[in-house]
Amino acid sequence: MRASARFGVAGALVAAALFAAGCGGTVVDDVKMADTLKAELQASGVKVSSVDCPSDVPVETGTKFDCTVKLVDGTEKTATLKITNEDADIAFVDFSPSK
Repeated sequence: MRASARFGVAGALVAAALFAAGCGGTVVDDVKMADTLKAELQASGVKVSSVDCPSDVPVETGTKFDCTVKLVDGTEKTATLKITNEDADIAFVDFSPSK
């Protein structure tokens, strides 16, 4: 299901400036991203038990990445996110069952 259909917000920003400087350059802060995504989903009525985002996503405009979302009922879904600018603003692209 498309995120815009699920949450009623087309292109909603999930978070801003969620990045950290690492030895390889600036990457998305996976812990902050997971916490923010979980809060956004729960605010939309989704019952989330945990969120896991990759730790090596470079902050580059247009980069897409997936976070694994585990629901309270045990279902696993994938949230696809996209970095929209150099400030690491992030938008929902898709929220669908994990494959």
